[in-house]
Amino acid sequence: MTQNTQIAIIGTGFSGLGMAIKLKEAGYNDFVIFEQSDDIGGTWHQNHYPGCACDVQSALYSFSFEQNPNWSRMYAQQHEIKAYLKHCAEKYGLMKHIRLNTHVAGARFDETHQRWVVETCDSPTLWAYMQERGVKPGDRLDRTDKGLPEFTTLRADILVSGMGGLSTPAYPEIKGIESFTGKRFHSQDWDHDYDLRGKRVAVIGTGASAIQFVPEVAKQAAKVDLYQRTPPWIMPKPDRAIRPVEKRLFRMFPQTLNAFRQSIYWSLEARVLGFVGNPRILKLGELQARRHIRNQIPDKALRRKVTPDFHFGCKRVLISNNYYPALAQDHVDVVTEGIREVQGNTVIDGQGNKRQVDCIIYGTGFRAQDPIPASMIFGRNGQDLLDAWKDGAEAYKGTTISGFPNFFMLMGPNTGLGHSSMVYMIESQIQYVLDALQKMRRQQWSSMEVKPDAQSRYNASIHAKLGDSVWQTGCKSWYVNENGKNTTLWPGFTWQFRQQTRRFDAAQYLVRAPESGVSERESALAV
Repeated sequence: MTQNTQIAIIGTGFSGLGMAIKLKEAGYNDFVIFEQSDDIGGTWHQNHYPGCACDVQSALYSFSFEQNPNWSRMYAQQHEIKAYLKHCAEKYGLMKHIRLNTHVAGARFDETHQRWVVETCDSPTLWAYMQERGVKPGDRLDRTDKGLPEFTTLRADILVSGMGGLSTPAYPEIKGIESFTGKRFHSQDWDHDYDLRGKRVAVIGTGASAIQFVPEVAKQAAKVDLYQRTPPWIMPKPDRAIRPVEKRLFRMFPQTLNAFRQSIYWSLEARVLGFVGNPRILKLGELQARRHIRNQIPDKALRRKVTPDFHFGCKRVLISNNYYPALAQDHVDVVTEGIREVQGNTVIDGQGNKRQVDCIIYGTGFRAQDPIPASMIFGRNGQDLLDAWKDGAEAYKGTTISGFPNFFMLMGPNTGLGHSSMVYMIESQIQYVLDALQKMRRQQWSSMEVKPDAQSRYNASIHAKLGDSVWQTGCKSWYVNENGKNTTLWPGFTWQFRQQTRRFDAAQYLVRAPESGVSERESALAV
């Protein structure tokens, strides 16, 4: 059965819900939102590991049009952020548009009808299929396999991706891992039914997720071996409970909450001066981070293990008050020799030392360089989006991609931040997409696609700025791909990005009328 809709949105995180809310407000009601999970929330539903929380202050990490006076802490935990998103979906009447447990298996642009053909299937059935065959998220599916679940087809004029850049788990290549006889899972797929009490646990990775869950694991496990490839720079976390009097003030006088939000915003914006302007400014942050290590770890040998040897800010700077104390405990070991292989229930490090474990937890993050799985999005001439990105992901203003008409990405390439709230960037992109849709409706265009030279010029300017940033000072991070290209971060102030996306610049696009093509010059004059 084939269904039709005007706009199809993938994902129910901040991007997907924010886009849907603004569509509603603009009078668009013919849209559907696909969510592969059994509840809304995106990353804040998928990631539910112990200690999961945001590292941006709650007052800023929220929609500007739906500010929340009831946050319990300066930095909200996962359950509270998910509840906030659920509140937004219900308040703005989005639940009837959302299709839960619906996996988008593929989307192909139909050039004849200038529409997207989207194939979906039942998520639980697909997960069972993947588990049975050992297929990991992000792997290519064998579309000829008769064991795949049945697909449903939907046609949409517009396709919006709200999947985010950190949605596909990354798994390390480890020799013999399939022979492991114990329990293993990724932090995104935390098994709360598995009792860690008294267990010997190996944690692989020391990124943003790991520094949050390792202290919680250490409270229960009898032994924790933390396999660290590169230590992160970690700053103290200025977290505290929001006082009852503050909540009352925010509820009674919303302008005070907005003023608080603005103060956080501008204080975080100042960090850009170090990241992009003059990395030497970041030396002050490094000094504070080194003091944080000295204050929390008495053992000098352990201090040396957890002290980075790269520029402060080159990799994502993390915040925590309980990570270092957890590592200093007697039953926690930081292993820096890597993993040679796994044999049964034994992990063998690079020096040949053997450690028996009952459980392996991957704290290895996400495939940020492949924000969209292979064989999922196909544009003109059947081109796979990942093939278009063979030299690294790129887009025009992080939102539109040459060769993929009527397709918008929220949290697309080079929209990520190392200093502030992604929700601010998402709202900027939503405004750009909304303006584009309104122009399409007024001008009666059937399709629009960014010009290749516009995309090339834009990305050349982005990477010229990134070349002088701290992120290009030589460390290995998920910001940068194997060719040294930073495909993830925005190299400037967030207000500059908002200025760029305030209005849809149709002169940079090729557009089509319903019945015939329109030249580049005509498309520019049509606005």
